[in-house]
Amino acid sequence: MYQLTFSLEEFLAEFWQKKPTIIKGGFNDFIDPISPDELAGLAMEEEVDSRYIAKHGNEWDVKHGPLTFDNVPEDNWSFIVQAANHWHEGAARLVTPFRQLPNWLFDDLMISYSTPGGGVGAHIDQYDVFIVQGSGKRHWRVGPKKEDYEEEFSHPALRQIKRFDPIIDDILEPGDILYIPPGFPHDGYAIDTSMSFSIGFRSPKKQELLSSFADFVIANEVGDVHYHNPELPARKTPGAILSSEFADMEAMMRSLLDHPDMMKKWMGEHLSQSRHELDIIAAEPPWQQAEIYQFLENGEILKRLGGLRAFYYPEQPHLLYINGETYELPVECGTAASYLCDAEDISQDMLGKLIDHPAFVALLTQLVNYGYWYPVE
Repeated sequence: MYQLTFSLEEFLAEFWQKKPTIIKGGFNDFIDPISPDELAGLAMEEEVDSRYIAKHGNEWDVKHGPLTFDNVPEDNWSFIVQAANHWHEGAARLVTPFRQLPNWLFDDLMISYSTPGGGVGAHIDQYDVFIVQGSGKRHWRVGPKKEDYEEEFSHPALRQIKRFDPIIDDILEPGDILYIPPGFPHDGYAIDTSMSFSIGFRSPKKQELLSSFADFVIANEVGDVHYHNPELPARKTPGAILSSEFADMEAMMRSLLDHPDMMKKWMGEHLSQSRHELDIIAAEPPWQQAEIYQFLENGEILKRLGGLRAFYYPEQPHLLYINGETYELPVECGTAASYLCDAEDISQDMLGKLIDHPAFVALLTQLVNYGYWYPVE
């Protein structure tokens, strides 16, 4: 079990989205949760998002997965696997210590393997990231947040920037953690063969929220009404949009937001959609409710699928938003939200009397059959 050596609560107060920092020994006695061979195996899979990045002098080479590792150079290259927590249970455990942050902000665990000199060049990200140094050492530089960094067009698949003056310039060793907020330029390269584990948190943009809400409104045929004005005045300026008409149409648009329950449903479904492929394997043959009940009664454990996004609103805990869909339980089953959305495992001990409620067992059976929860071996 991985355990942070510092208070995440104090860290959030001092550093979160304010300034970058290095936490020496953020994990004690850190051991890589995945081997290079296992990571390479993931990178060779069709469903897994991976990249290979190499530098030859001033030239960069980028390949997207599935990768092969034939004829790779001796050094100055890396390969990266996105959403490794979706595909490797041991790697996913590295995310657990960061669960004091909201799950809806968490994006994925990215893992990189680098040979000496390997890196992706100086660049700027728009998300918060905790970079945990695994085996080996890596040299990191982080610059101040500014608007006028000049882009470097060294390869169409890389969004790099030109030089920056570092405010952090240090070497990370196993268990050290580098935190970088959005907008701070950074550049890291391996001193020797090394592994890095990046726990990324990504907040939604205004644009994507508006786009997603518009899609929801259209799909649910909300607001399918025309502008209506029985008091339309005659005018000598037919090309003019009168201020009253502008105000009416603006009010039409704003009125779409004046539906709290609908907004909550849209937001819950939107935030619970994963940006990365999930390793979903539907149960075959499907479980029966009596089998799920007996399985838990026997002291067995069900585990949530790596990367599955499951949320609820504390004031409406009987409504669950899982992988882009809404699931409704009877109001008296409200405690189920915490077991399904806060916890990573489900057992009879934690459920108590809830295990005897037919509606809960029916939903749990449905979720297991979808492959969203699965038996722990």
